Order: sequence, then C-alpha cells, then structure tokens
Amino acid sequence: MVLIFSMNRPDVLPLGDAGFKRAVKINYNLGPSPSEEEIKKIAEAWRPYRSIASWYMWQTVNR
Repeated sequence: MVLIFSMNRPDVLPLGDAGFKRAVKINYNLGPSPSEEEIKKIAEAWRPYRSIASWYMWQTVNR
C-alpha cells in the first residue's frame, strides 16, 4: 500500500492483500483461494501498470 499510494509506484502487485485476492477471485471466477502463482499469471497482462489494475480490482469489491 505504501509503494502504491505514497511512493506512486506504477507496477506493484499486492499479493499479500486479502481484499485484492478476493477481488481477483471474484472477477476471474477462481476457486476459493487463488494461489499467488495464479494471480501472478493473470496480472502479467497488466504490466507495467499493475498498481492501477490493482486499484480497479479493489474498487470492484468496495461497492
């Protein structure tokens, strides 16, 4: 979160964030708990803007 919001890094993937994992699970219709490897594979397409994509993921579960 610090890297994304305070240091404005454009390519951070918050794999340790539970809300982010939940959002990926919901948006990609994954099993009960997607592995970090599954998420990394999906997020490869978001490079070099994974921070922005992560923000959009969080927004989908905050509604």
